[in-house]
Amino acid sequence: MTATDRSIELINAAAQAAADKLAHDIIAYDVSDVLSITDAFLLASAPNDRQVKSIVDEIEERLNKELGAKPVRREGDREARWVLLDYVDIVVHVQHSEERVFYALERLWKDCPELDLPADAKETRGKAEEHAKLQAAEEATRTDEDWR
Repeated sequence: MTATDRSIELINAAAQAAADKLAHDIIAYDVSDVLSITDAFLLASAPNDRQVKSIVDEIEERLNKELGAKPVRREGDREARWVLLDYVDIVVHVQHSEERVFYALERLWKDCPELDLPADAKETRGKAEEHAKLQAAEEATRTDEDWR
């Protein structure tokens, strides 16, 4: 069994919405052969809670407006460290970069086929690592005076 056309349509719209809000490392997996509850997972991350919320809101708005889809469940909103949007056909995970590294969902689903995504979404690969290096470089150049 493979992901349905509807699932792929939802994944692509969600991936584009996430990319438009500058999500990092967007990837999607066809999990239909190993899970009976959904066809596909979309994973995306952001370096801070505010951006996680922004990405989630954009995905939800875009899928509703363009495809008439509303999530049946939305979890993790309060902390905005890991927000899950369940559309039944697909499940969207938007995680804070730290949670993304810690939970490493890619390791769990690495044996599932990766779904092709829009070019903008593909271009986000490696952005979390790039952002972390920039942050570390900025912190390293700060003097003690900057920290006071």
